[in-house]
Amino acid sequence: MYQEQTFKLARFAYRLSAKLLRPSAISNLKLTLSSQISDQRSICDCLENNALALGDKTAIRYDEESISWTELNKRVNQLAHYFNSRGLVKGDAVAINIENRPEIIITVLACLKLGLIAGMVNTRQTDEVLAHSLKLINPKLLVVGAEQVKNMSSLDAGFTQNFSDKLLFMADGALNKVPVGYTDLGPAVSDQPASNPTETRELVLGDPCYYIFTSGTTGLPKASITTHLKVFRSGSHMGLTVMNLTSDDVFYCALPFYHSNALTLALSGTLMSGATLAIGRKFSASSFWDECRRHGATTFCYIGELLRYLLTQPEQANDRDHNVVKILGNGLRPDIWMAFKNRFGIDRVHEFYGASEGNSAFVNIFNFDKTCGWAPGSNKTWAVVEYDIAEDEVIRTPGGSMKKMAVGETGLLIMKVNEQYPFDGYTDQQASEKKLFRDVFEPGDCWFNSGDLVTRQPFGHIQFADRIGDTFRWQGENVATTEVEGAVADWAEAVDAVVYGVCLGVMADVACYM
Repeated sequence: MYQEQTFKLARFAYRLSAKLLRPSAISNLKLTLSSQISDQRSICDCLENNALALGDKTAIRYDEESISWTELNKRVNQLAHYFNSRGLVKGDAVAINIENRPEIIITVLACLKLGLIAGMVNTRQTDEVLAHSLKLINPKLLVVGAEQVKNMSSLDAGFTQNFSDKLLFMADGALNKVPVGYTDLGPAVSDQPASNPTETRELVLGDPCYYIFTSGTTGLPKASITTHLKVFRSGSHMGLTVMNLTSDDVFYCALPFYHSNALTLALSGTLMSGATLAIGRKFSASSFWDECRRHGATTFCYIGELLRYLLTQPEQANDRDHNVVKILGNGLRPDIWMAFKNRFGIDRVHEFYGASEGNSAFVNIFNFDKTCGWAPGSNKTWAVVEYDIAEDEVIRTPGGSMKKMAVGETGLLIMKVNEQYPFDGYTDQQASEKKLFRDVFEPGDCWFNSGDLVTRQPFGHIQFADRIGDTFRWQGENVATTEVEGAVADWAEAVDAVVYGVCLGVMADVACYM
């Protein structure tokens, strides 16, 4: 079945956008959809293969530092062996609290080599939110960058006491003074073996590898589970098929690596393709393009806000003076899509739709404008169903099933959960169950609730409309906050606009009609 889907899609792709899907991309697409991929592997196989095949070719660039694939694999192995010496075993969690720099990549990959789960702590968290996140994943060790020690000190003494002998310090250049109660990782790993750990050979694609925290927009953050399978699919489909990355590409990433876009798109894409990962410490709208030029970036990943900030910068004579030809990300608003693409001379914008906890994703593989694109597996793996905005619930027929929307109509996006597209969920089982619909179209079926309203487009594509709860009713019509954002942003005096839904009770009707 998957082979048939592959060749159907290949013919469709050539018909619509032959210049995008070269033979190598079709081969990669075949790999993504194939059911013949061996389960006995992990994303770290790519790291080890790159160390053998690419050797001294640059794997990571950061500031003035360059790390080869051989050196990266060596440093990852040494840290993995240290974790092993501390008694950690497959399935244990390690909290990682480090800003964007090579050490966060090394720590993540060291965890993955042993089958440990890397808990990606949001580096902005402090106090009770940070404590809540750490409790969720119950880490056996915490790797803390020098720049994050202050945030860790915001935890109360009783909570910190629970992590005595578990705190590992990662120096940050001149910030190398080891705090009381921490173990300095520098000397601790220096005498560890550089050989590949044997544990990597025992991993399978279904093993968990990341805990990625949600933003906490509906309460305290939840820890979503990401598996090697999801990371492998992301690197294969997004990195190889969609972006057509090769070892000659330079992938610039200024998004934080606790963010899914950086972790499961940029990192996995470069691992699978052998491309160089250029790391930006933090995003800066004023210096972004200079960083791209300095590193020779051919691509980068984005979120919508990043592109809006770049577009609001004063126009420069060298706006098109760069090597970036393709970008990958989500949240690019249709109203600024062409303005961004034309101003900066970007040939390919591969917008995608997905969630850290989601079981599938859409991507604009054919480089159509103003769309989130298409999802592998055909439209049998997803549906857009009727949703009652006023009552804030899905609409079911008298028989109990949901109604699918037609092309041009807007509804709730749901994704089928099955063996091929599993829902890995959160560490909290009750929270996981709340994200599922059952008996949707037939008895016993199960679907993931995206929580997003989308508009169905031709050719199996979708366009993001709004988050549930942000859309409101006005004069009998549904109005999305994104529509309001666009209207406000058109005002000449507005630099930017962010609109979100709030509950105003009886005042809501008054506000809507004023």
